[in-house]
Amino acid sequence: MIIREARTEDLERILEIYEIAKAFMRQTGNPHQWNSRYPDSKTLEEDIHKHQLFVMEEDSIIHSVFAFIIGKDPTYKEIEGAWLDHSTYGTIHRIASDGIMHQVFNKTVNFCSKRCAHLRADTHEDNKIMQKVLLKNGFQETGIIYVEDGTPRIAYEKVK
Repeated sequence: MIIREARTEDLERILEIYEIAKAFMRQTGNPHQWNSRYPDSKTLEEDIHKHQLFVMEEDSIIHSVFAFIIGKDPTYKEIEGAWLDHSTYGTIHRIASDGIMHQVFNKTVNFCSKRCAHLRADTHEDNKIMQKVLLKNGFQETGIIYVEDGTPRIAYEKVK
């Protein structure tokens, strides 16, 4: 298994993975977090251009994708609650899997922790699976933030 930066030629497979993840989210009681248009090709292309989109692959087959952004996240500027730390942080966004590879979030956290010891993430209140995975990986719930469309997300933080 390797984690590498995503490339433009990976976009078709990345979009397939997001469709698989959206179907899984709907089946497990989380129909509202990602709509049919999100994440879109434009967002993913921007992530690739900024070197902040990564894929996890095994035997040259991509099984997972995530964005990892080091630096201030505008949606994290305001929080109902309190951040644990105000040092430079890395945010894990848009993580998705095709369901074949196991321990995807754990592997993502290990990868990201090597690049930045202070991590943040958020998820929809209906995403019970991600909430459990975040806590299992040492994140603490810190409050509520609001994403670009104004909807709330539960914020999490992990500080070494």
